[in-house]
Amino acid sequence: MSSVDFHIIIPARYQSSRFPGKLLQMLGDKTVLESVYQQALKANPKSIMIATDNEQIYAHANAIGAPVMMTSIMHETGTDRLSEVVTKGQYQSSDIIVNVQGDEPFIKPELITQVAENLEVSHCPVATLSWPLQEASQLANPNVVKVVCDAKQKALYFSRAPIPYHRDNPNAIEGVYKHIGLYAYRASFLAEWPRLSPSPLEQYECLEQLRVLAAGLAIHVGIAPCEPLQDINTPEDLARASKQQSHDCQGV
Repeated sequence: MSSVDFHIIIPARYQSSRFPGKLLQMLGDKTVLESVYQQALKANPKSIMIATDNEQIYAHANAIGAPVMMTSIMHETGTDRLSEVVTKGQYQSSDIIVNVQGDEPFIKPELITQVAENLEVSHCPVATLSWPLQEASQLANPNVVKVVCDAKQKALYFSRAPIPYHRDNPNAIEGVYKHIGLYAYRASFLAEWPRLSPSPLEQYECLEQLRVLAAGLAIHVGIAPCEPLQDINTPEDLARASKQQSHDCQGV
């Protein structure tokens, strides 16, 4: 159990360019979203909320007994959606809010608690996690975001390109870390988020966390205690996740 109190918000939109409706797809005997919700509960948050702009997801959240809030359809990012929830909700400015993505059905509770604890001790407005790159094939993959940090584990830069670049051995992955899209925020930061303008860096890379760095704010990047499992971005990901779940059940 975490020594830090925190709240979880799960942004859950229906539309997805690669896999619309993915959160309502079945994974075993549960939907992807229900699996995420149940995993998030295991982290023992002070509160948990699903935030959506879709009536089907809203109805499904009610059906599984999950607290849910209908939010604007105009939000471009999950952080925008969290900001609305925090603005409307009964949160204190010092509260820690963990953003658990709705397409992470195997999210491990220890990752959630770690990112909350890291935020508490770092005194940064935002915290996230990373994991050592394991495969050279991911180095140039733009869907695998890389991050480099300073000596205090504060992010220097996030990129879809290979960073750091080993000049004498371009295929080397030593010292390369991939970003894990799990964030903890201070509620005061989320209240201010709408006032931060998108930066050119964010637009170039299509990475909203670069808005934070461009504004001169710090992001703490911890190293995860375990490797994250399959998230769901495409129908192929869902098939792989189903096989993984079946394999895990047979091994019990």
